[in-house]
Amino acid sequence: MSFVSHVECTGCGQGHDAKRLLAVCERCGQMLAVRYDLERVARGVTKEALRARPPGMYRFRELTPLDDGEEPVTLGEGGTPLLPFPRLAAHLGLRHLWGKDEGQNPTGTFKARGLGMTITRNRTLGARGFIIPSAGNAGGAAAVYGARAGLPVAVIVPRGTPPAAIAEALIAGARVFTLEGSIATAGKIVARVAPRIGWADLSTLKEVYRLEGKKTMGLELAEQMGWTMPDVLLYPTGGGTGLLGIPKAYEELRAMGWLEGALPRMIAVQAEGCAPVVKAWREGAQATSAWDNPATHAAGLRVPSPFAGRQMLQVLRETRGEAIAVSESAIQDAQRLLARLEGMWTAPEAAALIAALIEMRARGAVTSDARIVLVLTGTGLKCDPPPLPAPTDLSGSDDDIVEHVERAVR
Repeated sequence: MSFVSHVECTGCGQGHDAKRLLAVCERCGQMLAVRYDLERVARGVTKEALRARPPGMYRFRELTPLDDGEEPVTLGEGGTPLLPFPRLAAHLGLRHLWGKDEGQNPTGTFKARGLGMTITRNRTLGARGFIIPSAGNAGGAAAVYGARAGLPVAVIVPRGTPPAAIAEALIAGARVFTLEGSIATAGKIVARVAPRIGWADLSTLKEVYRLEGKKTMGLELAEQMGWTMPDVLLYPTGGGTGLLGIPKAYEELRAMGWLEGALPRMIAVQAEGCAPVVKAWREGAQATSAWDNPATHAAGLRVPSPFAGRQMLQVLRETRGEAIAVSESAIQDAQRLLARLEGMWTAPEAAALIAALIEMRARGAVTSDARIVLVLTGTGLKCDPPPLPAPTDLSGSDDDIVEHVERAVR
């Protein structure tokens, strides 16, 4: 059965009918969030029963917006590992450091969670097609889950979007359009086209259910950490859905009595070339303002006008967190460092977290015994690699080659 009580505006608190296709609040235009009857959820499921369920994000069904009997559009997303990083921790003088590896999702990024959930719910509520502005990975995930649902998808991306993300959308049958500008430019076009063609607009946080998909990262983290929370959680922040979704998961679990204590310090990490949340945080503003001329090779961080900037800043304040901007070179150095120490090639957006953590350690913003989680949002295999040395070419006789390799690796 469904445990949803209603959909609520995060700005003015206006309630909305959860059985309707919804975008933003009809009263004030702010983002909406699903609310649950958490007392009934707590009576309906136990931690012991949860352990017997198969992996994947829908094992937390009571805390998702699915209707009774509703079958999700799924490719097996969720259930990603929480990996200890002992060598990186030692390098940074830390004792407890983990990475949540979202690159192991079906589409190679955490976008699989949000797009799978919202396409599931929108299909049930009568959507005939989907259109989405994207910096790359969200568009690819929308196309894949749209194909899985048997519904058409259109994707609008800025020129210069990573080719792998465009290929993912194209091979899944989506109509893909490129344009000059940023994801904000694409969003303006989507907002005009969607009502003209009668398709659902899947812009970040301008619909209800992507947040509920991303929230499942927090549900998984709580279980993986033995129903505790980390002290510090770093999150790469473009549109910021997970920055809002993970605390939402923790708050729901606290209300059910499954978690205790304060929420982790939430750290929003952005690139220096596109840092609207960092700028607003430093200025003590209540909302973000548009960032002029956004520029970063971390495409997922190239979001100059996040729709839920006000809500993200509120999370940072309420959790005693902060917002940090890192340089392009620091991101690339962090990619190489993580790969060298822990064997993981992560996306530049995720590598930005390691650059931020290095900066935090340098100024004493985290203690050596803090329990720290990095949300590594995607695999580096979908992105261009950082600058790397050329491989050594081998030629000559087999004996010459053997001697050359032996000398080189000794």
